[in-house]
Amino acid sequence: MKQRRSQIDQSLYTKGGVITEIDPAFCIVRLRMPAGMITPTQMQGLGKIAHRFGVTDLHLTTRQTVELPHVDPSRLEELVKALEKNGTPLGAEREEVVNVTSCLGTRHCKFGIIDSVGLAKEIDKRFFGRELPVKVRIAISACPNGCESERLNEIGITGTRRPIRDPGLCTGCGTCTHYCREKAIEVTDGVIVLHKDLCMECGFCILPCPFNLISAEDPEYRITVGGRRGRHPKLGRHLITVKTQEDAIRVVDRIIYWIYRQASSGAMLPEQLDELEFDEFKKSIEKMIEG
Repeated sequence: MKQRRSQIDQSLYTKGGVITEIDPAFCIVRLRMPAGMITPTQMQGLGKIAHRFGVTDLHLTTRQTVELPHVDPSRLEELVKALEKNGTPLGAEREEVVNVTSCLGTRHCKFGIIDSVGLAKEIDKRFFGRELPVKVRIAISACPNGCESERLNEIGITGTRRPIRDPGLCTGCGTCTHYCREKAIEVTDGVIVLHKDLCMECGFCILPCPFNLISAEDPEYRITVGGRRGRHPKLGRHLITVKTQEDAIRVVDRIIYWIYRQASSGAMLPEQLDELEFDEFKKSIEKMIEG
């Protein structure tokens, strides 16, 4: 029994949610919090747990989770059990799928196109903590406003909506032009002209139409791969755009499997895309969705 307990204690130190501090006698404990959502009861519970384990400050991270700094490692097992019971379990940080982030999406935001929170929670349920050769961050923005900077992540998902105009009924009033942030719409000789190469498919121009003459296609999920924050930020490459949440999850599943089988450790994913034959992988994903 003592040997088994020792093994459990030792395994905690290898978990990604446990990070050694500048003073190696203490550690930081990072939590798992998909889409950054937490209930008031869980928040209160975190406060009580922090007091109980002598944590004086809680750190809100850029990846929508919480860290408990300056934790005594000798109390780590007890702390992790308390966090699990509170519904705010140990998170991830190493070469694995880490906390999945999301904006509020259609549940709360007037600009939302997709249910980003629901999608983030489903992706978290299926892939969180999956061990990989490289760290994989997944972020979801419900519209091209990109509040989650999703294209600066290894996997990014953006909700899009393509506007549809009826030129025969349009009065050319120009109301929609004032809502387009990309200057993709203009009035020429009393006729509305849409420049598709400039349109980000955000859907902002749809609702303001005073005559309800602008409709939209169904929401879509634009998926990018290989983005990066940090010292040398880099936008992810467009992989595919799909029409359903289920297809988006299927694509994420294939990306993670591809990374697991093909990527190597020692370099971040963006640096490996060419040698991993990203273009060939893109073709295989397109065939999968078409099929």
